[in-house]
Amino acid sequence: MFEDLKKSIDKGLDIAFLNAEKLAQAAKDMAKENKLTKEEAKKLYDYLISKSEEARKNVQDDLQVLVKDTKKKMNIPSMVDIKKLEDRIAKLESARKAPVKAKTAKTAAKSPATKVKK
Repeated sequence: MFEDLKKSIDKGLDIAFLNAEKLAQAAKDMAKENKLTKEEAKKLYDYLISKSEEARKNVQDDLQVLVKDTKKKMNIPSMVDIKKLEDRIAKLESARKAPVKAKTAKTAAKSPATKVKK
């Protein structure tokens, strides 16, 4: 009887998304309906919790794959891509600033002063 109950639970996905309090109540209700012992009721509750966590993880994993594939199809850059570009920009800016300052100082020293017409 306990195994039959487990099999019927496997078929119901809605139980996977119940919170712990509702799972506990569902386990109590099922235990009463099926005349389970306290040990069997505890096993049932533990089973419900594990199945709920497993289902949540599976949905989360599937959702992450779906989002990743969708972003790829839409050609949306990832945070890693954006970070690489930010690092590259910072490197280019720092490389550009150093020579420009030195070049400006040298150019200013070498160029003659412009004459102002009166």
